[in-house]
Amino acid sequence: MTTVTKIDQIETLILDIPTIRGHVLSMATMRTQTAVLVTIRFSDGSTGVGEGTTIGGLSYGAESPESIQSAIDTYIAPALIGRDADDVNGAIQLIDKLVKANRIAKTAVEIALWDGLGKRLGVPVSQLFGGAVHDRLPVAWTLASGNSDTDIAEALEMIEIRRHNIFKLKIGKRSVRDDVAHVARIKAAVGDAASVRVDVNTAWSLQDARWGLKGLQDAGCELVEQPIPARDRAGMAELARDYEIAVMADEALNGPEDALEVATARAADVFAVKIGQSGGLKRASEVIAIGQAAGLGLYGGTMLETALSTAAALQLFATVDHLAWGTELFGPLLLTDEILTQPITYRDFCVEIPKGVGIGATLDPDKIAFYRRDTARITRAIAGE
Repeated sequence: MTTVTKIDQIETLILDIPTIRGHVLSMATMRTQTAVLVTIRFSDGSTGVGEGTTIGGLSYGAESPESIQSAIDTYIAPALIGRDADDVNGAIQLIDKLVKANRIAKTAVEIALWDGLGKRLGVPVSQLFGGAVHDRLPVAWTLASGNSDTDIAEALEMIEIRRHNIFKLKIGKRSVRDDVAHVARIKAAVGDAASVRVDVNTAWSLQDARWGLKGLQDAGCELVEQPIPARDRAGMAELARDYEIAVMADEALNGPEDALEVATARAADVFAVKIGQSGGLKRASEVIAIGQAAGLGLYGGTMLETALSTAAALQLFATVDHLAWGTELFGPLLLTDEILTQPITYRDFCVEIPKGVGIGATLDPDKIAFYRRDTARITRAIAGE
């Protein structure tokens, strides 16, 4: 008789890792990135690891690191203990019934389940989504110091060392005129050697965006990400229709339901697909499918995760035949330290898909012990523990 592998234990802990510089968003400046790590132990002795990470605490979205950990410990983990470890789809469906929203918390657990399944089967997670068609992908770098001279020097260095030739600028804290001038200076400095894009993180009004997109377009910028609030789909549709510059939806995309509405309204030219914002690898694959069916461009987005969740995202994006706008899975490079025993490789303007089984990531226990915020929280199958 075949023995069914069960979910025995789910452990969560929070890591706080400093960033290499202040990362200026329209709503906050990040100097530390906080990640929730999930370790699932299975009855056959195998393990799976996952990560849930957001940007800027509650200033970006409805989930914080603390709420992610609480949602997993209080609601998700108890429902999964004792279940068939290989039934990942069943676990996803159960969690969706029991827990509304909380997509990043769901993502962290789901990554660990896929990682464990891949390890037990001896295959990379990409194989569980049909197989990788890429071994590396173009990767952008975000210029977010807020200072034009600093950003220009950083961009030119990245081009020189062949690490990045796609740059996204974080704007939205200053006037539209000042933002456009900042972008124009950087584009003029890098010229045809690099692609320049911007992310406004919903900071502009529709009126601001009309002026902003025209100025950005004239400056040679190629794409603007979520210039206006996510709820204003009619405004996004107007901007996508009226300007040649590509308009990308980001905060407007929280899973396949949003993706369908955005695509139907033609409220974007491009989808920024984030596994955490989508609700996991499975839901992100559905967002990708909707974007493909609608003829929209695709972009592998990031929540500035550590290398753990970045590896998981790369396993999924490696299976997508055409990512017209590449990826921005540079999260590990923004941190002052590496938490994997084998770092993700960035070279020749690309990020390489991690090798090995599962998500292809092994945590460095010494680094985890150093950066962990407090004691771990554990949900076990054995009563009383």
